Amino acid sequence: MSWIYTCLLLLASLHLCTCRMKYECGSKLLENCFCGEKYIAADKATAFLVECIGQGFTNVDMLKVLPEETEELVFTGNNIPILPWNVFGDLNNLTKLRKIDMSNNKIRDIKGKSYHHVPNVELLILNHNELIVSDTDDDNYHHPRVFSNFINLQELHLTNAFADNTDEALANDLHDIFNNSGLTKLYKLHLEQNEIKHFRDPNVFCDLPNLHDLYMGDNYVPALNFNVRCLKKLRFLDLEHNNITRLSQKDLDNLDKLMAPNREIKLVMDISRNPLKCDAVAKNLCTWLQRTNVTLRNRDSLECSFNKYSNKQLVNVLCAHKSYKFSQATTIMLVVLSLVLVSLVAAYVYLTRDVIKKKMAPIIDKVGRKVQYTTIESQDV
Repeated sequence: MSWIYTCLLLLASLHLCTCRMKYECGSKLLENCFCGEKYIAADKATAFLVECIGQGFTNVDMLKVLPEETEELVFTGNNIPILPWNVFGDLNNLTKLRKIDMSNNKIRDIKGKSYHHVPNVELLILNHNELIVSDTDDDNYHHPRVFSNFINLQELHLTNAFADNTDEALANDLHDIFNNSGLTKLYKLHLEQNEIKHFRDPNVFCDLPNLHDLYMGDNYVPALNFNVRCLKKLRFLDLEHNNITRLSQKDLDNLDKLMAPNREIKLVMDISRNPLKCDAVAKNLCTWLQRTNVTLRNRDSLECSFNKYSNKQLVNVLCAHKSYKFSQATTIMLVVLSLVLVSLVAAYVYLTRDVIKKKMAPIIDKVGRKVQYTTIESQDV
């Protein structure tokens, strides 16, 4: 019987060890969360991870008792309309925390002092929330220093992070946020799917001196309506699927000026899936594509059209064709002139029909006789 007791004790110890490895979060508030070492494929390394996913939490009390060894936090799929001050508590004990993912939490308001004691965080993800940057009826919504405590932040993900129909407020406040938050180490910024149309200040991104990658896809931007020349380290500019109809010569020149001869960083840009107009492309973009050092991603699939009702045409085909300099007005003029020419010929034929008939009569008579003789000779005798 002793061996049975020993086996049961061993199994119990093993079970306890497994549970401690998987669920040892150190607080009952985190009992529905995962805490422990986990292999992170993106980093190709293990890290101490805390995951609170889809638990429907309505407060962030559990974030104040995170284990000190926490390196990555995934807190998603909850219902937290307001992030209060000091989300992670008053103690500066999360010195190992490097990554925070708080996507899809229905967050509307982030207080100016919500993120305290996170000096070493390098990645912050706030995708798919309902942030209201400012509200004219409530001054408390305006928090230009909302990211000021992320002094080592390198990546900021704000894809579909803002509430719908906040374009005007967003345009007015984004510059204030970047200007006051001191994000001098920010390397990558995601702003996709936020219905952005314009910016109050064209220098909206100029306070991000280390910015390499700027993602602005799936917005309503009508042109390159912000300053890119101040982004000396810009490596990738994503303007895919916006409302860009043309890039002015000034825009193209500014992009070229970023690519100075001694610049080590190559610039890649994506303007695919925009309603480009063929006339503007023919005059500016085709020439620019032949001489620029900027790499255009998805260049082979880039399309344009003469108007919103016409079929789309590949830009490469348009640029390769010798007639790409002709505008739509020139094409219409050629058609009109052709019709006029046909009408004049028809009128001339009508007015000189008697003369033409007199000259054609012998020929018609000769052809008629030949046909008649051929018919007789072909008959059976």
